[in-house]
Amino acid sequence: PGSNNKTEQGVATMKAPMRKVLGLQEDAAGACAWIHECKSQKLLKHEGDQSWTYTQFNTPWPVTPRDSVLQVTSVKGSDGSLTRNLIGVPTYIPEEKGFVRVAQVEGFWKMVPKGDNSTEVTYQVHTKPGGSVPSWLANKFVVDAPFNTLKALKERAEK
Repeated sequence: PGSNNKTEQGVATMKAPMRKVLGLQEDAAGACAWIHECKSQKLLKHEGDQSWTYTQFNTPWPVTPRDSVLQVTSVKGSDGSLTRNLIGVPTYIPEEKGFVRVAQVEGFWKMVPKGDNSTEVTYQVHTKPGGSVPSWLANKFVVDAPFNTLKALKERAEK
């Protein structure tokens, strides 16, 4: 509510155990291979159930490339699920030259173990891309990002 940008959500069932899906997610640099339009990603800090990541994204011309800093907090559910809450912390590190820092990120990854060694994965995120990006372009990314991200994650998890 109150934003011109839509919230994106995708849900996929993967024929892979939750520990494998989680392993793919926790590999910050390797995760760039399946995150939609990810140029590079690195782990800045890990402490207990929290980690901080820095990601650079490819953007279509004429939009200046974006980067983001996320604080990821993992919460275990009583049902065996794991939720990785995502919150943008744009001032955690100085801005990089040539990139516009994503102003706001709020979302989560939720992994729920299912029978037959499968995992149901939900990915939801709402962002304010920062700078001047028309909502129609940002909202196109909102459709492509969860679909392409979950599809690529599923392909790797099921190998």
